[in-house]
Amino acid sequence: MSPLPHAIRQGRRVSLDIERLEIDGVSVAAPVGRVDSNTARELETVLVPLFDEAKAIAVDFERLTYISSAGLRVVLIAAKLSKAKNVPLALSGLSQPVREVFQISGFAKLFAIHDNRAQAVAALAKS
Repeated sequence: MSPLPHAIRQGRRVSLDIERLEIDGVSVAAPVGRVDSNTARELETVLVPLFDEAKAIAVDFERLTYISSAGLRVVLIAAKLSKAKNVPLALSGLSQPVREVFQISGFAKLFAIHDNRAQAVAALAKS
């Protein structure tokens, strides 16, 4: 048995690119690719510290193609931090497959979800 994780043995990428920027005082994190058990920790590592630094946070899922339960766990952590630290949080750009996961899991009811990054930033900038 190879010591490498299954995803690497199968030739799939296991790192997650996360674009970070600030727009109108809102911190934006935009993961690219898949958030699964191999990459959820990377998203958590970026999002959690933002709640100590930012006045408002938008997570743009426009270029996210898949989210697993491990990814949902990170999003739930973000929701709890948002409430505990009084830092507004919004999501945007959910693709149809990702939106379905949020709806089936009930997570869609927990968040302000916007069609795109600009709408999320505009809503958060007002808060």
